[in-house]
Amino acid sequence: MLDFKKGAGLVPVIIQNNQTLEVLMLGYMNKEAWEKTQQEKRVTFFSRTKNRLWTKGEESGHYLQMVSYAVDCDSDTLLIKVIPNGPTCHTGARSCFNTAYNQNFLFKLENIINERYTNPTENSYVNRLHHKGINKIAQKVGEEAVETVIAALNETEEDFINESSDLIFHLLVLLREKNINLGKLAKNLEDRHKK
Repeated sequence: MLDFKKGAGLVPVIIQNNQTLEVLMLGYMNKEAWEKTQQEKRVTFFSRTKNRLWTKGEESGHYLQMVSYAVDCDSDTLLIKVIPNGPTCHTGARSCFNTAYNQNFLFKLENIINERYTNPTENSYVNRLHHKGINKIAQKVGEEAVETVIAALNETEEDFINESSDLIFHLLVLLREKNINLGKLAKNLEDRHKK
């Protein structure tokens, strides 16, 4: 249960991209905005400058579709994970914060691979691999692993980075073929770390 009394009727709301985990913006909600967000599954804030409820995207069409939420330990701050329908910032940037995007690109790449599986296109490398089947995909992971080891031992840093990137890409395709996402790997690694 959110405590709206501490902040004079408002709670800060952190908006995070559900796929990349990038923080997109910070806004405020009163109880009415929170209830509307829960009902419509679109994020609605209380605008302190307009002094009214404001659904993000009501003018631009760049809505924030709520996927999940969490309340902090003091019950006075909200974290909402969203699927953004376009840029989040009014400037046209994906985030209101000037942060590097590449730190979360693996999640975006996973999403691109999923999209290729769901909506295959003729010229897609992912689509061609998928049609060759799991044996070919697993073989590519093995080949890229060997090339990564060779690059680590005998080649330049740039070669090693390129081969490592190829390995991770093909591993992501293999994970998708097996219907396993990065979230499951992260959970497994976290569980193993606790032991």
